[in-house]
Amino acid sequence: MTTDTAAPMYVVTGGTGFVGRHLCARLAARRPDAVVRVPTRHMATMPALAPLPPVQLVRADVSDVGRMQAVLHGAQALVHLVAVLHGDAARFERMHVALPRALVQACRASGVRRVVHVSALGVSASAPSHYLRSKAAGEAVWRDSGLDVTILRPSVIFGEDDRFTRLFARLLALAPVLPLAGADARFQPVWVGDVAEAIARCLERPQTIGQVIECAGPREMTLREVVQAVGRMSGHQRPVLGLPDALARLQAAALQCLPGEPLMSADNLRSMQVPNVASRQYPGLEALDIVPQPLERLSTSFAR
Repeated sequence: MTTDTAAPMYVVTGGTGFVGRHLCARLAARRPDAVVRVPTRHMATMPALAPLPPVQLVRADVSDVGRMQAVLHGAQALVHLVAVLHGDAARFERMHVALPRALVQACRASGVRRVVHVSALGVSASAPSHYLRSKAAGEAVWRDSGLDVTILRPSVIFGEDDRFTRLFARLLALAPVLPLAGADARFQPVWVGDVAEAIARCLERPQTIGQVIECAGPREMTLREVVQAVGRMSGHQRPVLGLPDALARLQAAALQCLPGEPLMSADNLRSMQVPNVASRQYPGLEALDIVPQPLERLSTSFAR
């Protein structure tokens, strides 16, 4: 993503994740001679990215400043995608605040100035959840770094291989009625392809340096409306029963105790108290000449 004739090299932390895989594919398609370097501790994820010739998976702990300095050597930019949705305050602090601090050090030491950081809508130091407060603190680390940073704030991200809509589709296929905590929470679902394109265009456009850009879909929806839309597209329309606050908290507490990655936690429920929609205080996707795609884009993938 550069006007230079030399092939650029980008480092993508979190490149083996949902958004990261789409971004790597987008960067590879736009500039086949580019090098997209993805640090990971789990080299077993390589098959998902192996068909993309420009992608280099390198074994690295992204919190290791010295190792990341070597990974970043020669890069034109860093795209930082690492985030967690669940955990205690210490885990959110480690992943959303301490990790950016380490990466700032690595960028300075390696001479990499350009950074695109993917955050989230609704972040605030006074937000009700550990997730949103820690994401706000992470943004502050990048803003105070002195580097050439663009911050993207997406709403909930959907795509053919996302966990969000697929999980609801499976639940709707099994349950005659779906009890739902946070049913009235507001979102503005954004397609993963639009987010990947936004990152790519920010890398191309130096005028986005210093900006916060909100990545949101074409319309606001409650969580209930999202789940109902997934039911229609997947062929499993079911009644959605919004739970009162007390039962919602009980459901979230129970779900976070189950083994594996929880469907919902008490911290998620607190995050949903904040509308996950564009504030319109900052530029949106239209500033990058992107027309956002609606959730119904998924209808053909559910039909397969």
